[in-house]
Formats: sequence, structure tokens, C-alpha cells
Amino acid sequence: MLYIVGLGLGDERDITLRGLDAVRSCHKVYVEAYTSLLSFGLASDGLSKLEKLYGKEIEVADREMVEERADVMLQEALESDVAFLVVGDPFGATTHTDLVVRAKKLGLEVKVIHNASVMNAIGVCGLQLYRYGETVSIPFFTETWRPDSFYEKIQNNRQLGLHTLCLLDIRVKEPSFESLCSSCIYRGKKVYEPPRFMTINTAINQLLEVQEMHGESVYNADSICVGIARLGSQDQMLVAGSMKKLLDVDFGAPLHCLIIVGELHPVEEEMMQFYLIK
Repeated sequence: MLYIVGLGLGDERDITLRGLDAVRSCHKVYVEAYTSLLSFGLASDGLSKLEKLYGKEIEVADREMVEERADVMLQEALESDVAFLVVGDPFGATTHTDLVVRAKKLGLEVKVIHNASVMNAIGVCGLQLYRYGETVSIPFFTETWRPDSFYEKIQNNRQLGLHTLCLLDIRVKEPSFESLCSSCIYRGKKVYEPPRFMTINTAINQLLEVQEMHGESVYNADSICVGIARLGSQDQMLVAGSMKKLLDVDFGAPLHCLIIVGELHPVEEEMMQFYLIK
């Protein structure tokens, strides 16, 4: 049996009772560490908190393992019960859907235990969930790579009066450019970049750059947005205001996400007042 267990958004205590029962019954437990992170991260002290509460030794699974060497974990699940822990909900990332497909092709029984994710917890800001359009991801720009495929999706949402949830880039254990270069001194040795988590401020600057490049009026510096930091945690932070005003806000530690607000229902307008920059 392969259990895929959602951990929720806050800390180690957000696991459900069903999820905890599953974890404690398993022979091997993995936790993914690249699509999101809990409020305390997955450093050694954070991992020990999970292990202490769950009563199991837990192995951290990075992107490379899950995407390239998942067969090891799946083979283990053919012989005994294995739990794969996912921050948020198991299907908050397409990687985990691929894992289920691979498991089923091997004849493995898969049991999914759901939990809260950014996709439903964003309702805390008062914008109604059924009034959202397609969710977009905002990647880090580089000097030579400035993708803007998200722009058309935001444009479509805005034309329909819908809100747009922007998920901001997370770069954990990403190979450095040098280590990918076959002619460099790092050949044969993987070197990773330091972890980076996109801030709301960086996302807005990139969005405005893309808007200027397209020269249209899909959104601008005066467009109302909601910035949310550490959603689901005890110290979560919600601030609403124009893009230019949010640029001056220090949202603190990750993770961050951004909502570009569409047309507002009267009840949504009332809720927005609680978070609006004065």
C-alpha cells in the first residue's frame, strides 16, 4: 500500500487523525520537500518535530528523488506499507498525480488522505472560491529567461471578472548553472543553488514588467491585489491594496502568494476592508 498523506499548511499538528493513523502504521515514511514547506521548514529541527509527533523515522524526498528515482519508493510499497507526506493537499502539485499513475501501473494500491491546501485556504481573505479563474505560477526571472505565459491566463480571468491566484516560485535544491555546464570544473558533481522563495514584492515587479512589455491594460500598478504570507500558520499575514502599495509592505518569511482581484461581490467588498492598507 502507498499512502499519500496531506499535512496541511501550518505545522506538524495539522495532519488529520486518519493521516496520523496511516503514518504510524507504515514501515517507511517519506516527506516531500520541494513543492511547499511547513511553517518551520524541513531543516533537522523541523524534521525532528515531525518524527517526535508521528513516532516514525522520516526520510526527506527532494525533487530529484521523486521525479527521477521514485521507483525505489514504489518498490518498497510493493513489499510493505509506505507513506509519502505532502505539505498541503496531495494533489496540490502535478508531480504527485504522476506518482499515483506510476504506482497504479505497478499494481500498487494507493490511498489518498486529503488536507487543507492553498487552493481552499485562500478563502480566508474573503474572496469567494467560486469566483476564481485559472491559477497561475510566477517563476523567477533571470537575465536571459523572462517567461510570460501566465499573462494570457490572467487576461482571460480579468475579462471574465474573476480573481487570479498567483503561486510564487520555490527553488529548493535546484542544480546551479555551473554544475549543468558540461565543460566546467563542476563536471560530474552536482552543485545546488541556495534555497529561494519568491516574495510578493518580487512577483509584483515581474508582473508589472510583463504588463509594460505587452503594452495592454490587463492590470497596472493601481490594480487591487491581496498579498498573503504564511497561509495557514499562526502568524499568517494578509494585506490588500494596489500593486504599488503592496510593494512597500514587508511580508516577512515565506511562503507568499498573491491574488489579483477581479470584480467584487458586495460581501467580498466588505471583507476586503478588514485587510485594506489605510
